[in-house]
Amino acid sequence: MNLAYPYRFDHRGYTAEATDDTHLRDLIEQVLFTSPGERVMLPDFGCGVMQMVFAPNSFELASATQVLIQSGLQRWLGHLLTVSNVSVEADDATLTISVTYQGLTSGQWRMETFQRSVEGAP
Repeated sequence: MNLAYPYRFDHRGYTAEATDDTHLRDLIEQVLFTSPGERVMLPDFGCGVMQMVFAPNSFELASATQVLIQSGLQRWLGHLLTVSNVSVEADDATLTISVTYQGLTSGQWRMETFQRSVEGAP
């Protein structure tokens, strides 16, 4: 059984569950948008990409962010997936990340896109 992320209840009032593919996507999202230090018991967990939203756009920053994401996913989820490609776009206060990966259990290749906007941004 995989717990749904974010944690919620289903229509029966039980803890919501997620399929294996959805759970893997949820895990990727957690690694991407958790800042190091945010989790008390795992202070190194996460990529900290939300800090990049307000950084000046440049090829170098995009490349560094892609490496940061790939290494974070490999470190925390390497036993569940293989990352093939990461692309990052920052537009004003919105960060869009696309990850192409292969689930090691299913063997299927998938591409997921994650988007976050910074609240309170102009």
